[in-house]
This record gives sequence, C-alpha cells and structure tokens, in this order.
Amino acid sequence: MSTVVESIDVDVPVRAVYERWATFEEFPRFMDGVEEVRQLDDRRAHWRTRIAGLSREFETEVVERVPDERVAWRTTGESVKHTGTVDFEPLGPGRTRVTMTMVFRPTGLAERAADRLGVLGVQVRGDLRRFKRYVEDAAGDSTGAE
Repeated sequence: MSTVVESIDVDVPVRAVYERWATFEEFPRFMDGVEEVRQLDDRRAHWRTRIAGLSREFETEVVERVPDERVAWRTTGESVKHTGTVDFEPLGPGRTRVTMTMVFRPTGLAERAADRLGVLGVQVRGDLRRFKRYVEDAAGDSTGAE
C-alpha cells in the first residue's frame, strides 16, 4: 500500500471550492488521465481513465461527505483498489487549503514500478495545481474579474 498526501492553497472561498470538487463529472477538466466520471446515484460514480497507456473502468462510493469540510471515497469491485479523502480548510474569507490523501494498492508489474517511482504523488500534485487554476478561473468568471 502507498499513501500520498498533498495540499494546495486556493484563492477562493471554501464553499465554492467544495462545490466544484463535489461535482465529480467535472473531474476530466482538471484530472490528467480521467476521461469520464458519470454519477450513478448520490453515493456512487463510474470512472473511465487512461493513465500511462493503461485504460481502466471502475466505480467509487462516497463514504463520507461533510459540506465545506470533507469528501471521502473508496473504490468498489476488484479492478482498482484505493481510498481517498479531500479536506477543505478555510484560511480566511477568500482562501482555502485543499488536502488530498490517497491510499493505493498497486496491482501488476507496471503499477508497482510506477508506485516505486512516485508516479501517484506526481499525478496528485499536478491534479491539485490544475484544480486550483480551474476553481480560480471559474471564480473570476463568475465575478467578472479578469
């Protein structure tokens, strides 16, 4: 098992940051390798990914949802095994710290090699940077700011 913890500060109020993160269908806009996320019901989503040439489809289940504070999930089924949380910490009226924690069990030779090279950490850092731009750009668009 591998654990990755990464944080980023976003110049947007916690409510807007949480709402953007809780809209799973938008993940392909900022998560590299995520081709589609389809919400199945209030707790479950179907994912289609392609990372390093490897295509996967799997489902996740939200196991904890605290508005403006936390979203936690786990995969279901056999193909991909990981759990994760995203915590939202207000740093003031217009600033939020986003912390993602993922626990991943690599399967197969390619995943174990990628895990040893720290690929998941690089992926999470990049996704958080893209999420920051995505949220800050959306906040600027909604206020008319440039």
